[in-house]
Amino acid sequence: MPDVRSMDDQGRRMDARDRLIVALYAQLKAERETRETLEWAIRNGAVSQEVLEAIAADPVPVVTSEDIASLEKIIALDERRKPNRN
Repeated sequence: MPDVRSMDDQGRRMDARDRLIVALYAQLKAERETRETLEWAIRNGAVSQEVLEAIAADPVPVVTSEDIASLEKIIALDERRKPNRN
């Protein structure tokens, strides 16, 4: 992605959380661009009623179960890395 600077340029590698943040950013950006394009198409009469009904009937979840599982795994790995502070 041209908007995101590589972590390797700073002399360190991206960990799983950094990669997840970049992936979620890219997904959010793509969803916003899709929504803007759809809004333009609706304003200009380029989308039929049938297409709008299909989109409304089958929404794409913002967060999938795979996303949640990935986050839970990252949190669990992070908890194991923390030193004991007892």
